[in-house]
Amino acid sequence: MSARYAISRGLELGRSFQLGLLKSGGRVAAKLRADRFRVGPSVRTVQPQAFLPSRYRYYRTSLRGLAAQLQSFGFRRFGGGSPRNRAVFLAFGLGVGLIEQQLEDDRLSAATCQEIQAVFSKKKFHGPLKPFTSGYKLEDYIIGNQIGKGANAVVYEATAQYACPKASDDVGSPAQVKDDEEKIQTVRSPACCSLRNFPLAIKMMWNFGAGSSNEAIIKSMSEELVPAGPLALKHEKEQILLDGHYGVLPKRISAHPNVIRVYRAFTADVPLLPGAKEEYPDVLPARLNPDGLGNDRTLFLVMKNYPGSLREYLQVCVPGRRHGSLMVLQLLEGVAHLCRQGVAHRDLKSDNVLLEFDSDGCPRLVITDFGCCLTQRDSSLQLSFSSLWVSRGGNASLMAPEVATAVPGSGVVIDYSKADAWAVGAISYEIFGQQNPFYQAVGLESTTYQEKQLPPLPSCVPVDVRLVTRLLLRRDPSKRPSARVAANMLHLSIWGRRVLAKQDSSGMKKLVDWLLCQSAVVLLKGFSRPGGNTVEAELQTSFLSNLDLEDLRAAVGFLLYGREQHQACILSV
Repeated sequence: MSARYAISRGLELGRSFQLGLLKSGGRVAAKLRADRFRVGPSVRTVQPQAFLPSRYRYYRTSLRGLAAQLQSFGFRRFGGGSPRNRAVFLAFGLGVGLIEQQLEDDRLSAATCQEIQAVFSKKKFHGPLKPFTSGYKLEDYIIGNQIGKGANAVVYEATAQYACPKASDDVGSPAQVKDDEEKIQTVRSPACCSLRNFPLAIKMMWNFGAGSSNEAIIKSMSEELVPAGPLALKHEKEQILLDGHYGVLPKRISAHPNVIRVYRAFTADVPLLPGAKEEYPDVLPARLNPDGLGNDRTLFLVMKNYPGSLREYLQVCVPGRRHGSLMVLQLLEGVAHLCRQGVAHRDLKSDNVLLEFDSDGCPRLVITDFGCCLTQRDSSLQLSFSSLWVSRGGNASLMAPEVATAVPGSGVVIDYSKADAWAVGAISYEIFGQQNPFYQAVGLESTTYQEKQLPPLPSCVPVDVRLVTRLLLRRDPSKRPSARVAANMLHLSIWGRRVLAKQDSSGMKKLVDWLLCQSAVVLLKGFSRPGGNTVEAELQTSFLSNLDLEDLRAAVGFLLYGREQHQACILSV
């Protein structure tokens, strides 16, 4: 065997060993989190010896460490230090040494992601309405017409008698925005008044069996308080008895531009509101309807009044390529925010997504109606499914396969960590003007469908959006990206297309350089445009405030794989 062949064979072995260790981005990122690869001052202050440039430090370390051990083992195992054996094991050590370069790049990439995340996580989202200090009684509000009714509540437009809180400055200025809002409102009752006169919405919950005490009502309807702000409940009402522990409050999530915010929550006597006896007579208390079955008091929630729901908007408008992509991305960002804080919505559908427009005319989506949500403080989002009495959630049509097919029994657990992301994939069809494949018109069922049965999205839909939708609707949740990874895929597709075209799965340096440039651009835009409350600015800020090396690598891997498959399909045709 010639020396040239021995060296090439050793390098080949080293590369194969490297690929074996680096094949899974998740495993590398997990190693980065371990103590021995932890990013910190001790890693950054280590300097190479003066005689060897820093870019060759990994060769020195490998040759003095692993390569030397390999050579020593070879000498003992194969009998002596012949030139051939030295060449093989030296080259093998050099190949293994490349691993250390990759790990060093990953350490630097992880450090950069953490620094960017730290900068943008400080940018707090304050919500669409200016804060107000009163409004803890029903009498504080003027209630207008009914604007929505569901299985558990009715919603009315309202304004505050003491002071009318103004909406944020980024909504309602262009003529296009006004036209779109008027289109949506025509789908609602023609009696609906202007949002300027009624900037708030009051949601009155049905109360059949919770009793009429404040503690019983709040305990029974605690899921509705998940998106409540820190001042939603009056201070003395916060000291309530829940689950046998004094002072334990319902789980709260932090504010997010794509999740509804509850500004006030209080209990009050059920009033006789406009249309009550015609629209919902059975839920009224006996003092208002002798045949009514409701209790005297119930829970009221005060929120911002939005022009309409996503479903109402899609009945009169079809968004273009970019707006449609941004709408899917917003849903994924909202779901990722909920998952990160240990909440699964479990009833995600176009009716439960509200919509308004930013100053550029782009629809802003807001996830609402948390009555069926699952909240867990450990963020595992796993529910013990011991019997049929355990609720799986709402809307069976958009129930993820792992939820819909679960069979109750001892030790059975339903994992909801990717269930809402699956629902976003189904809603994506509606956003791009198609029938939802899991509604009756198409006829697929989440319990039995095969992925090849999913109808194709229109060719006008961006390739990467079609890829994300197809991946989100995978039956096996282990092969389905999380909402965070799917959102990263769309972020990279929309704003990082050029860098992604030059990216490969072996390194993240080019991508990290792009992230630094993107961070500077977003910060400069924020300074040049006070508030920066456009949909695109909010999305970019959300992306940068949640950077994670493992999620980024997974997103890049999915995109590169999808593009390879797309190219293969084109060539085969």
